[in-house]
Amino acid sequence: MKSYFSLLLILLFISCNKDDSTNKIQTEEDILQYIEDHNLVAEKSNSGLYYVVETQGEGAKPNSNSNVTVNYKGYFLNGSVFDQSSAAGISINLQQVIAGWTEGITYFNEGGEGILLIPSQLGYGSKNYNGIPGGSVLVFDIKLLKVN
Repeated sequence: MKSYFSLLLILLFISCNKDDSTNKIQTEEDILQYIEDHNLVAEKSNSGLYYVVETQGEGAKPNSNSNVTVNYKGYFLNGSVFDQSSAAGISINLQQVIAGWTEGITYFNEGGEGILLIPSQLGYGSKNYNGIPGGSVLVFDIKLLKVN
């Protein structure tokens, strides 16, 4: 009986000391702190997407159904990169990407550059996806190379 009690105490101790920080849901407060820490001038859309237009661009403006070529780097608020295109970019349809891209890319004209700060509900939600922890805010440096 004593060994069962000891085992129960050990299991209780382990479960109480479990580090859940890897699944922390990031919030708008985290985005606002990032914007402040990096001295960004960001706009907020009705959906909760924050975006920074560094260069508007002068070419065609895409809509949410457009095929585009985009050069990008995707990273977390801590600066850790999770994905990056080649300099030539990738060609995609804006209906085949996360909602934050479908909306965010449309704020730029061809040749435009900027930053998208995508809350989890416009990214991959609360579930882990392909190395991206659920609840993560995603940051993308983007350059809209072409509206195809």
